[in-house]
Amino acid sequence: MKQKIYLLGLINTIVIVLSSLLKMNHWPGGGQLMILGIFTLVCVFIPLALRNHYMTDGNRRNASLYIVTWLTCFVVFVGMLFKVLHWPYAAIAIIIALPFPYVVFLPVFLAVTSRNKSFSIYNTVSVLFLLSGISVFSLLLALNVSKEKINDSMLLSGNYNRLEAVLDPPLSPAGHASIPGKIDELLAIIDDYQSLIFTTEGFSEEEWNNDPWILSKPETTGAASPALVVIEGKDHSLDIRLQTALQSLINEAEVMAGFETLAKAAPAIFEYKESIDRPDDWTFGTLILPPRVWSLVYLDALETNLKLLWAGM
Repeated sequence: MKQKIYLLGLINTIVIVLSSLLKMNHWPGGGQLMILGIFTLVCVFIPLALRNHYMTDGNRRNASLYIVTWLTCFVVFVGMLFKVLHWPYAAIAIIIALPFPYVVFLPVFLAVTSRNKSFSIYNTVSVLFLLSGISVFSLLLALNVSKEKINDSMLLSGNYNRLEAVLDPPLSPAGHASIPGKIDELLAIIDDYQSLIFTTEGFSEEEWNNDPWILSKPETTGAASPALVVIEGKDHSLDIRLQTALQSLINEAEVMAGFETLAKAAPAIFEYKESIDRPDDWTFGTLILPPRVWSLVYLDALETNLKLLWAGM
């Protein structure tokens, strides 16, 4: 039985390493192979290995340690999988996975091993080093994935800017004056937002369009916060002109004949969702919370989509 478990572990390791190589080089099958490897690791190999060890050397007093060991492996590896494959809630998964070994596994490990007088302190030190290695690896993994996404965003922004240059300036169509008027209002707000951000960052729009990598420390969060926070007396409030204008455009399209399809598709096209409970929720989640580069990329994309909509009318 032990030899079969070792063989399964070797095969599992080969699958995970191979899937990592495929994923790093963006070759086909990397994601699917990684899912298979992680699933086999946490649901087959680790349970079998722990069960075999428990049956030979374990006892009832340390049964909880085996359970927590598997649970920790599950949380850590699944969190990594979510982050690597860019699945929804990946950030939450990695935030849970990073402290989990220290908050859950380590107390149980120390409680169980403290009852065993023959247990070597070197084993405890080894476990601590292993936990530290897992945390560092997870952190580097998260930073690397974020850096790749930021670089992709910068390239995407360059594509939007090139397309936007072809559409500039938009021609006002005959009729439907209210819709073009709403679009014109939105474009003016976008220009204002972008100007505020460019001024805060210390470079021009032309420099950003020519070289998006000019944005210093693109991984830093809170891109637009210095530019979009409006001070009104003693209270700080967000400038929500953009989301107000977007909602106004959608409302106008809903009541105008021939624009019903636009009204239905607009939230998906503009990545906009109205929040009744929190009036500034969309602005905060779209322009304040993300990394700076993503705020600018969104504004570039929205500007291009609005000009395409205008040109198509």
